[in-house]
Amino acid sequence: MEETERPEILQLTDIKFSYRSGDFHLNIPNLTVLTGEKVAVIGPSGSGKTTLLSLAAGILTPKKGNVTIDGQVINAKGDKSRRDYRISNIGFIFQDFGLIDYLDIRDNILHPYRITKALKLDAEVKDRARLLADQIGIGNKLRRHPADLSHGERQRVAICRALLHKPKLILADEATGNLDPDNKIHILDLLFQTVQEQKATILAVTHDQELLTHFDRVINFRDFLSGGQDEK
Repeated sequence: MEETERPEILQLTDIKFSYRSGDFHLNIPNLTVLTGEKVAVIGPSGSGKTTLLSLAAGILTPKKGNVTIDGQVINAKGDKSRRDYRISNIGFIFQDFGLIDYLDIRDNILHPYRITKALKLDAEVKDRARLLADQIGIGNKLRRHPADLSHGERQRVAICRALLHKPKLILADEATGNLDPDNKIHILDLLFQTVQEQKATILAVTHDQELLTHFDRVINFRDFLSGGQDEK
């Protein structure tokens, strides 16, 4: 299929966003990501790259404009509906991992299934969690806790959790930032393999210039910044 024939999976239209404090303002006239695309987002500190991912996930809502995923206007949904949609359809790899200290690694990976009725936890899901953990190199650490793992290992746990429910859209905030060069490419290959197998899409924030050639397209977020200096 030619890229021009791919349907849109994500579209941000006439977006205006600012935080209650500070002078950060984000304006996105139009940003479209096609199904199956691997898109990298680069830009200086303060340009709103992480804010973009939070808007795309429905964690934040714009003051004006629409965020549309697979034909649904996400910001038009209520809080619970946005949360359920995000858990069911979006894999978010947080820069700070978002792991729960008192849960072991296995339960951290399975956690989204335990906090919503939108996902059903069964034997197949548990088997897939073990398989992903093996593929990503943490299969022997499932009974440990986050504090027992290195930064790179915690990053892999976060990636497993994000991929477990076979999301349509993967949002990655520096997903390979804590990995050594060899593992960086291995994890990126796993993400891209998942995109291909599941006909999913990845939108990834990265500061790693060496990885950009692996993506279909690179968006420089400097163009969307209007005021503000703090990284968001």
